[in-house]
Amino acid sequence: MPQSAPLELTAADAAATRELGARLARSLDRTRRGPLVIGLEGELGTGKTTFVRGFLVALGATTAVRSPTYTLLEEYELGTLRLAHLDLYRLQGREQIEELGIRELLDRTHVVLVEWSERGAGGLPANDVTVELAYVADGRVVRLSGQSAAGSALVAEFSRNSGRRSA
Repeated sequence: MPQSAPLELTAADAAATRELGARLARSLDRTRRGPLVIGLEGELGTGKTTFVRGFLVALGATTAVRSPTYTLLEEYELGTLRLAHLDLYRLQGREQIEELGIRELLDRTHVVLVEWSERGAGGLPANDVTVELAYVADGRVVRLSGQSAAGSALVAEFSRNSGRRSA
């Protein structure tokens, strides 16, 4: 599995975190077939949902983008793209992944954004892209790394389109 070197960026505030999510969304290859799994990892409050909000709004979401902490899953249809936003923080075990029908979801969804993706290990496909968010003194550090050929291509496109290392 080709893995790209992590791309490290800084985000001074929530607006900058949303912008990084939007930049990743604008880097998507919309003609790609099959699901693309983007895993988000980091402590509580580091900006995982904020990043996803920027991603979804950049693709045309007009409804409120909420964390699916209690529902575990929210689905979006944005033009020709079908997206799913999962939050596995409250996940009680791999059996719950099966109960949610996530395998079937992967058959019909182009992009799956998974907060707390590490909690789905063994029950979900591996991340194509991992987005790690962490606290630093002046905001957040955001590390993007491709974990597959498709994920590495997305991170490379993001890097080409960004033109700078922070938001």
